[in-house]
Amino acid sequence: MPKYFEGKEEEQNACAGVKEDLKMCLLETDCVLKEGKSPKQCLREGHCKALQVTFFECKRSVLDTRSRFRGNKGY
Repeated sequence: MPKYFEGKEEEQNACAGVKEDLKMCLLETDCVLKEGKSPKQCLREGHCKALQVTFFECKRSVLDTRSRFRGNKGY
């Protein structure tokens, strides 16, 4: 379930909601909290994989010229 709310300060980025959720997911994993690793290391280990793929697809849709007709992917 997305944790990004429209009441927050809005970024001009199309993928801001997915980015916020990915950041919160990484900061709440046991990898960061208990093991003390950095979020970047935990991302490489495969934590929050679904949100990482969603963020990648969103960023790719921003660069895709066909997205002018289909709209950006994401929230």
